[in-house]
Amino acid sequence: MKFGGTSVGSIESLLNLRDIVKAEPEPVVVVVSAMGGFTNQLLAMCEQAQQRDISCLDTLEAARKRHHDAIDGVVIESMREEVHATIDRFIDDSLKPYYLALATNPHMPVKEIERVCDAIVAHGEILSSAIVAGMFDGGVPHLSLNFMRTVPDGAGRVLEWEETGRLVKEEFAAIDGGVHVAQGFISRDKATGDVTNLGRGGSDYTAAILATLLDAEALEIWTDVDGFMTADPRTHPDATVIPQMTYAQAQEMCDAGAKVIYPPTIAPVAMKHIPVWVKNTFNPAAPGTVIID
Repeated sequence: MKFGGTSVGSIESLLNLRDIVKAEPEPVVVVVSAMGGFTNQLLAMCEQAQQRDISCLDTLEAARKRHHDAIDGVVIESMREEVHATIDRFIDDSLKPYYLALATNPHMPVKEIERVCDAIVAHGEILSSAIVAGMFDGGVPHLSLNFMRTVPDGAGRVLEWEETGRLVKEEFAAIDGGVHVAQGFISRDKATGDVTNLGRGGSDYTAAILATLLDAEALEIWTDVDGFMTADPRTHPDATVIPQMTYAQAQEMCDAGAKVIYPPTIAPVAMKHIPVWVKNTFNPAAPGTVIID
């Protein structure tokens, strides 16, 4: 079950997430994005820091408050102190030093700047996943940096399937129930161990990779729309939900620009014939769209 930024972006949506997950038979693997808008904030703060503008630290404090408010609103009482401490530790011991390093090193090499910014951006998913894991009694956190591996591919990066597969099976070998929470988007370089990512929108892809490697019964993409639509409802008010599609049809729509699912998501689950459900966190009773053979 993958929940995007809007699905973890507010107390209301997090409570919906909790109810949706609790309604499912266990075990469940939940993959989360950063809180809505937070990845863009992290990147904007990188730009500020490189311009020696330390007002980025004020933005970071506002983000801290946003995450702490969410903890108070959704995390079970017995876990709140621990999750508060986790958020503070990642902000104070990791994010702040990274931003200060960018702000105080005007001659930092470009490659090092890229490495630092990749590490910074990974924190969005790490922070949100700590909150989500703390919402469930016995919620089990997993750090995707421990098992998602990428390799260079031209100007970008691609998943290294063999190493990732081995590590995923080790990480989740003991699943026998419960709610297991991992981060979407984030990964490490197979050779160097540097923090990398699967591209914007890559949380969908993370969930598809895990569903494929773990032979899941289904992949559910929870977002802020009722499913794939016949047209963009913002410009076509009469658009309706498409109840069922083939993998090929969904891939074609994604490649054509439909922003419902990150385009690389479809291929891995299609190979395993795993059904994909696209559903609305804010309207969970809606039937959504199912993608099957």
